[in-house]
Amino acid sequence: MRYLFILFLFITIASQAQQITVLDIDTREPIISVAIYNEDKSISTITDFDGKADITAFAKAEKIIFSEVAHKQAIYTKAQIIAYGNKVFLKQLENTLGEIVLSVSKFGQKKSEIPQKIVGFSKEDIELYNPQTSADLLQTSGQVFVQKSQLGGGSPSIRGYSTNRLLITLDGIRFNTAIFRGGNVQNIISIDPFALERTEVILGPGSVVYGSDAVGGVLNFYTKKPQLSKKDTLGVTVSGNALARYSTSNNEKTGHFDFNLGSKKWAFLTSASYSDYGDQRQGRHGPDAFLRNEFIRRIDGEDVVVQNEDPLRQVSTGYSSYNFMQKVRYVPNNTWDFNFNVSYVTTSDYDRYDRLTQRDDDGSFRSAQWFYGPQKWFLASLQVNKEGGGPWYDRVQGTVAFQNSEESRNDRRVGRTDLRTRTERVNALSGALDFEKTLKNRKTKLNYGLEYVYNYVNSNGSITDIETGQFELTDTRYPDGSEWQSLAAYVSGQFDLSPKLKLNSGLRYNQLFIFTDFRDNNQFFNFPFEKSRVNFGNVTGSAGLNYQLSKTVLLKTNLSTAFRAPNIDDIGKVFDSGDGDLIIPNPDLKAEYAYNAEIGTVLNFNNVVTFDANVYYSQLENALVRRDFTLNGSSTIEFEGETVNIEAIQNAGTAQVWGFEAGIDIKLPHNFNVTSQFNITRGEQEEEDGSLLPVRHVAPTFGNTHLIWKKDRWTLNAFVNYNGALDFQDLSPEVSDSPELFAVDADGNPFSPKWYTLNVSSQFRLNDQWNFTANLENITDQLYRTYASGISAAGRNLILAAKYSF
Repeated sequence: MRYLFILFLFITIASQAQQITVLDIDTREPIISVAIYNEDKSISTITDFDGKADITAFAKAEKIIFSEVAHKQAIYTKAQIIAYGNKVFLKQLENTLGEIVLSVSKFGQKKSEIPQKIVGFSKEDIELYNPQTSADLLQTSGQVFVQKSQLGGGSPSIRGYSTNRLLITLDGIRFNTAIFRGGNVQNIISIDPFALERTEVILGPGSVVYGSDAVGGVLNFYTKKPQLSKKDTLGVTVSGNALARYSTSNNEKTGHFDFNLGSKKWAFLTSASYSDYGDQRQGRHGPDAFLRNEFIRRIDGEDVVVQNEDPLRQVSTGYSSYNFMQKVRYVPNNTWDFNFNVSYVTTSDYDRYDRLTQRDDDGSFRSAQWFYGPQKWFLASLQVNKEGGGPWYDRVQGTVAFQNSEESRNDRRVGRTDLRTRTERVNALSGALDFEKTLKNRKTKLNYGLEYVYNYVNSNGSITDIETGQFELTDTRYPDGSEWQSLAAYVSGQFDLSPKLKLNSGLRYNQLFIFTDFRDNNQFFNFPFEKSRVNFGNVTGSAGLNYQLSKTVLLKTNLSTAFRAPNIDDIGKVFDSGDGDLIIPNPDLKAEYAYNAEIGTVLNFNNVVTFDANVYYSQLENALVRRDFTLNGSSTIEFEGETVNIEAIQNAGTAQVWGFEAGIDIKLPHNFNVTSQFNITRGEQEEEDGSLLPVRHVAPTFGNTHLIWKKDRWTLNAFVNYNGALDFQDLSPEVSDSPELFAVDADGNPFSPKWYTLNVSSQFRLNDQWNFTANLENITDQLYRTYASGISAAGRNLILAAKYSF
């Protein structure tokens, strides 16, 4: 019996010795998805989400190969691995340090193998930049342009495309809804920057993998993931962070905490943030047109113009926001990984600042009130990952999600008592299956998948007398009960044509189903249609090459198509643009298509100097644009007591956008580093009469330059942000008709002035627990607005933050 027990003990120890852990040699963090195989590939396995794998099937003396996209390949025998304590250490490739991209294929891929340009933010970047919102985070890149109509805003623009021509995803889930508009949007502020693990931005089309709206680019946000216990016992690991932040320009007070509880198979992550912002102070040195000299207040039952005691204070810009996220993760074995997420975000009411500064032709204020109601967003999602599977896939990811978003617009004209409220709610269901398969020759990797998206839109309109409380229904912004559906399948592949030449290509088919019911609004407008059903398909594709000419020179080129299907905002919106035009529904719309080409290079001189540059061109056909329209034979209509011009969204436009991007990274002696980004974008759209006009969302020349010093616990970053000017003749008529957004030139015409800011940020890590940041922005107190923004940026601004980790 004693011998049996000893034999059993020996077998147990031996079997345990077959499980190994693969770790990064520098960070000592486990590495997931390491391919492990013998020389003839007859035996193979892969590391799980804790970097573990079972090598029982391998012979003790045979060579075992360890391969992973971001690390150098390593070869060991089983005997060597046992001698090293069942641990294998891999070293990161020097030219791929921090270069793994999730966004392009939804699975890990080396940036150097991708023909598109990718902008990435790590958790450390986010911590150093310490952004107020996710929109501000994007702006720090120097490659994404951000417009703001109010402090509670932030509308990104990439390569001349913005709003509903950019796709936003959160943990791979489509964030855009059927009411994302062509005008500037602020939905991105619902994403909590303090809950992010990383952010990736695809510059250029992404329709093959992501479908509609991914015309100018894709903005992918990835939130923190619950961490399992790294202990080999059944013990529980507790960790977390607490952060406090304050900024002087808008008297911001932000608090954040996240708490992680992890065991061997279960992990729970709770994250919450609260921010309170006061009115934003603008800079002192700049155009007088941006000063807030007066504003409207209701006093004793009348709307009165009040002089602002401090014209640098942008009255009625403050608001507050609350973010909550709860994640649960369950990993029963090396194959399965389940992740469940519930998120909820809400804001206070917040004024649309540009509408409160807008004036009528006689110079008097137009609106006494114009504010958004609370912007609410709820998400519940389940994501399942499976490793290994046989002939059809090596990895599979399944995602199902439900989202509910709510927003409202409230406005009242000066001298009137009727407050108009329009409220929109969107329920969005989505499901996706994504697969990855590496073929036996290991020179071809395939990604393919299916996706279904369903949006249901509720829209209500009412008018309330602010004095009597009398309430009545009015027209809605969108047809109530509208539906938008998308069904799609895609396949993409990465092919190693030679050791130096790699091909990336893909194809996607999308079928769209759109239903709108206009009967409720017909009592107000007498539309010549009651219902609309739209059903059409779209095919998009891409092909790109990466050629590693030498260790120094990488050449890239990419051809692709992209599309944006009309949504409920395009087909069914009733919208007062504020400039004497009323946009009405047009159910006869089809998708717009973009045809894109780009070529680029990356020059790497021994990892000391890295230079990259891209030239791109995009042509948009059947563009969905605002044009004059008629209703029942008339080009005007009575609306809220005024005669206004009628417009509608139509497939009537053709546009061309082209540009140049360049970046450089120079490592200097004594722990210094210089980085710089530079962007030029130009664009023209063809009008009905054949004339060419500037494209609305094409940003001026912009970029930044950083001088960074890192040593021990300190990081110092001195940098300049800059924007070029757009003269009156360079402005699109769609924005030049809103003079409240711009400065005034010598001829009395609106224009967007050039500007720059000098800034410095610093970070000090006291120890493993405490981390402090102090940033001083806009040191010279410049008064400026980013292009087409309705609110001025912050003046001189001191930001202080303290973070405690445990």
